Amino acid sequence: MYESFYGFAEKPFSLTPDPKYLYRSESHSNALELLQYALDRREGFVVITGDIGTGKTTLCRALLEQTDRRTFTALLLNPFLSEEDLLKAILQDLGVLSRTDGQTGRQPSKQDLVTVLHDFLLSLVPLGARAVLIVDEAQNLPLSILEQIRILSNLETDKEKLLQIVLVGQLELMGLLRSPDLRQLDQRISIKYQLKPLTDDEVGAYITHRLAIANGARSVAFTPAALRLVHEFTGGIPRLVNMLCDRALVGGYSAQASRIDETILTAAAEGLDLKPVKAARTSWLKQLIGRRSS
Repeated sequence: MYESFYGFAEKPFSLTPDPKYLYRSESHSNALELLQYALDRREGFVVITGDIGTGKTTLCRALLEQTDRRTFTALLLNPFLSEEDLLKAILQDLGVLSRTDGQTGRQPSKQDLVTVLHDFLLSLVPLGARAVLIVDEAQNLPLSILEQIRILSNLETDKEKLLQIVLVGQLELMGLLRSPDLRQLDQRISIKYQLKPLTDDEVGAYITHRLAIANGARSVAFTPAALRLVHEFTGGIPRLVNMLCDRALVGGYSAQASRIDETILTAAAEGLDLKPVKAARTSWLKQLIGRRSS
């Protein structure tokens, strides 16, 4: 719709986790640096958390793009797996099993799969290679799967872990890991980091970055006032920023406007039923105080 009008090669505010669009805010840069440090140091467990829409999956994709040819990776996006399916998915992503292995004949047991994984990881040691498992949406993992992942972290030599594990999830993941049933796993986590929303200044830079990547920065611009409103309506959550800016570009196209101003931006926010974040929090607080005093 608006792509050709503004000269975009593609939609600049798509909700898909395309790593080329990752904007390295202070928080996202810190997270990437910590992850790279953990991989280089062969740390066992790393946990990255963040609110819904803060760019955790995009961060995972960006990390995978940075790995070298001696790093074998497995990215799990589906937390609702059995223990056997978890192991199969890891082995398939690492390239040890094909998608058709095991479809006919005897199904391998969990121990069989662990043995295959262990043998593969050991084969990487003399090559100076390594294996990394990244689990997205980890807050939804059943306790049994988290325990199986902890057991996989026991695969090691006398000097180093054979499998590095990164758990990525929403904020409730930290509470889950602190539960008594997962105490052993929590004690093994060497790095924990929480992604933060974008600041007011970062929201403007984020929007400019995405417009430039989509080759449309010269044909459309958000006014300074509109940029301030984007932060007010989204609280700096990248996913909400994308939704609001995409809707604003639709409005700009309808008005044949090359500048997205306050009027267009406010109409886009109303269409998405977004309210200023500070005002929404104040209203919620007043309601809470009113209930307690009644």
